[in-house]
Amino acid sequence: MNRLADRQTEQGAELAVDADTALVHLYRAHYAALVRLAILLADDNATAEDLVQDAFVQLHRNAKRLRDPGAALGYLRACVVNGGRSRLRRLKTSRAHLASQTAEAQAPSPDEHVLLTEGQREVLAAVQALPERQRQVLVLRYYADCTEADTADALGISIGAVKSHAHRAITSLGKKLEASR
Repeated sequence: MNRLADRQTEQGAELAVDADTALVHLYRAHYAALVRLAILLADDNATAEDLVQDAFVQLHRNAKRLRDPGAALGYLRACVVNGGRSRLRRLKTSRAHLASQTAEAQAPSPDEHVLLTEGQREVLAAVQALPERQRQVLVLRYYADCTEADTADALGISIGAVKSHAHRAITSLGKKLEASR
């Protein structure tokens, strides 16, 4: 009986090591891309990195519940998008509260202007002016190269909604960028 328990403990430890190894490989392969995705959904780089780290922590905690190991990347994307949405919701509430207390506008950092060309700043400003859902769809579809189905899964919406939001966002961006020229 004792040997059986020891063998089961050893097998459990081997599975945990394999899961940890798989998580390390997933981290190395997709961390940078997930941070770039999070940057487009968050306000700053540090927040984006935190969102991705939180997503990996959630994956590690819930790895046993993940039925298909191949779905881990989709799970991570969904965690990043949902974490970004939650953060934006909290920021919106806190900013509304702060705006009622003070009318000071926060200037962009000096290095932002140096790193971005004028065209990039125009596009980034136009993308940031889009409604949240349209911005999320554009970022996932065209920046993260997700399929319509992956985008729909990550955002919890239908594929038709993804197509509709993408079309509206592209149309709106075209009009904004055309008007600025």
